[in-house]
Parts: sequence; structure tokens; C-alpha cells
Amino acid sequence: MKPFKVIIVEDVKLELKGTEEIFHSDIPEAEIIGTAQNESQLWALMRQAKPDLVLLDLGLGGSTTVGVDICRQLHTNYNGVKVLIFTGEILNERLWVEALQAGADGIILKTGELLTRNDVRLVMDGRRMVFNEPILEKIVARFKRSVMSETRRTDSVIDYDIDEYDERFLRHLALGYTKEMIASLRQMPFGVKSLEKRQTDLISRLFSADERSGVNATRLVVRALQLHIIDLEHLEPDND
Repeated sequence: MKPFKVIIVEDVKLELKGTEEIFHSDIPEAEIIGTAQNESQLWALMRQAKPDLVLLDLGLGGSTTVGVDICRQLHTNYNGVKVLIFTGEILNERLWVEALQAGADGIILKTGELLTRNDVRLVMDGRRMVFNEPILEKIVARFKRSVMSETRRTDSVIDYDIDEYDERFLRHLALGYTKEMIASLRQMPFGVKSLEKRQTDLISRLFSADERSGVNATRLVVRALQLHIIDLEHLEPDND
């Protein structure tokens, strides 16, 4: 790894000391040209010298939005400066996403293995989306659930012979559309009576013979959700 300059942004003195020690002992190529405990101190340092890397804590002064805003400004106004988040916000997944959207090159959570030489090397080599083990475990778990959900949906579509109009009909029923409203959609070339027949047909496919009595649109939608034919997290109306 080539020598590089780094600014550390951390508002807890004890944690700042520990972070500096990581660089001194494990990453001797890094020259710490400054440390900042708040936003104003960081911008003052940035006016004096441009670093290659900013190691940024998100929770400055108890505010998480300040860290994200700093990340966004660095990404927008300081071309070539890499930003690696080093945060104790270990449960705030929304904040991680906001930091990545603001231009962060990676996120290291202050848990598990903490900050390693390899994490820093990857960022300095131009790698994006650098994460340590705790956040990777969460990402992989979400990925597994997503794949399994999509697999179940695909299987149900095949098993119950669901076509695109069945899916569209069920999805809009779940969104509270009446049959009259669904029939008016440009992508649904069916009248109300045809949709009523489609609903009856779907009931016969999704319910056993002894379950069909008294099934209404609400129960039909619930069954479609249970079978993953429609996805609760992706219930959006068609653009008309």
C-alpha cells in the first residue's frame, strides 16, 4: 500500500485514541494529518491540506444526520478524497444506506473485528462497498431472504398457473382498488364481469374445495400474500 494522508473525524476522545493506535500499529503507510471532533474542525483541516482518506464517524455530537451531510459534501466538493465510515451505529441500517447514497466508499461497524489494514487497503485501491464482517452478515442474511422469497414466488406462479393479469388483478385488489377501478387500468383489457370471473377462477385455484365457501376479495388477497404470488414489500400500482 502506497503512503497516504488521512483525517480522522471522531468526537469521542477515547475512541479517537484507539483509532489512531490502529493506524500507528497496523497501517504505517497512513500519515494522520489531522483529527476533528466536529464538522467545523473538519472543514478547517480540509482548507489546510487535502487528505487521500477521511475516516468518518457518523454519530457526531449525538447527531447522525451531520455525518451523512459531511459525507455528501466530501463526495461532491472534494474529488478524489475517499470516505470510509467508521461508526458505532450498529443497528441503524437506514443510516448505512443514507451514508452509501451520500457517496461513502465503505462502512466499518465498531464491533467484531473493527477497522483492519485490509479494509483501508481496499478503499485506497479504489474498491467501493467495503464492509466488515458484522455488516456483511446482515447483507448476506437479507440476500438469502430475498432469494428465497423470489424462489417461493416463482414456484407459486408455476404451481397455480398465475399469469400477468392474475398478478396485476391481485396486486391492485391488495392496494384497495375496486374491480371498476382495475377494469379502467390501461394494462387490464377486461371489464368488471370478466374480473369477477377471474376472481372466482383464482379462488378455485388458490383454495381447496372445502375452503372456497365464502371467500371474498380480502381473503383471496391474503392467500396470495401467503403464497408469495404478490409481495407485500413491492405493492405498487401500475403507472396508468
